[in-house]
Amino acid sequence: MSQTPIDKPRARRAFERAAAGYDAAAVLQREIADRLLERLDYVRLDPRRVLDLGTGTGYALGPLQRRYRKARVIALDFAHPMLLQARRRGSWLRRPLCLCADAERLPLADGAADLILSNSTLQWCNDTAAVFAECLRVLSPGGLLMFTTFGPDTLKELRAAWSGVDGHTHVSPFPDMHDLGDALVQARFADPVMDTERLTVTYARLRDLMADLKGIGAHNATAARPRGLTGPRRLAAVTAAYERERQGDGRLPATYEVVYGHAWAPLQKPMDGGIGVPLSSIGRRYGPGPGA
Repeated sequence: MSQTPIDKPRARRAFERAAAGYDAAAVLQREIADRLLERLDYVRLDPRRVLDLGTGTGYALGPLQRRYRKARVIALDFAHPMLLQARRRGSWLRRPLCLCADAERLPLADGAADLILSNSTLQWCNDTAAVFAECLRVLSPGGLLMFTTFGPDTLKELRAAWSGVDGHTHVSPFPDMHDLGDALVQARFADPVMDTERLTVTYARLRDLMADLKGIGAHNATAARPRGLTGPRRLAAVTAAYERERQGDGRLPATYEVVYGHAWAPLQKPMDGGIGVPLSSIGRRYGPGPGA
């Protein structure tokens, strides 16, 4: 998947700074997490070990522990202050095991997890193929990967407003659903299912949207970002451009294209050197996910 690379150290620093106030700003992320967790209602699985990949402050840890009472839940994130927040989740007898690591290189043994849940994390990874390969390696045979991320229409209004102001990248890139599905097949996952939905959050002012993005650590972390500060003239210009999006109710929309995906680790793990076939060559196998 070709996209503008993420400056991972910058992204990590942004999430580290946002950790203390993240929960107050992450209303949309919690809503998406709830919808992802609801999809587990349609899955027959009794995992012994669950990995929350990109846990953030650990919002999903409590529901996972309640759903799978006998399972050991592992929380992984690349921002240590986020994990300090996540560590507080659960009872004192069942604190999650927290690992500070990158999703592209998981410090876990082969077959260490039976379920991997990942909410709003893939868009911060440069090598989605590596993430999927690592997930397949870490999953036990018959294990499940279930995730959300954001698609290319996310923040399209903000991207369009900036495009008329300068030629720099101001909004992080987001992967396409079909490319993600192909990547799952290339990684040799079984029975991938992909679907999307669009959610719209509205604001009175553009600066309120900017404050929310800053509050969750979603700064512009692309390598092609402008290196200087955004001056008042450019900020006024992008504000004026965004005003053209104002709706009849007087609110400014911010679109989020939410991508849902799940796939299974095959019962017989493939040997290295096997051949992956892209979905585009055999016909699309996408359809509405469970509960969609």
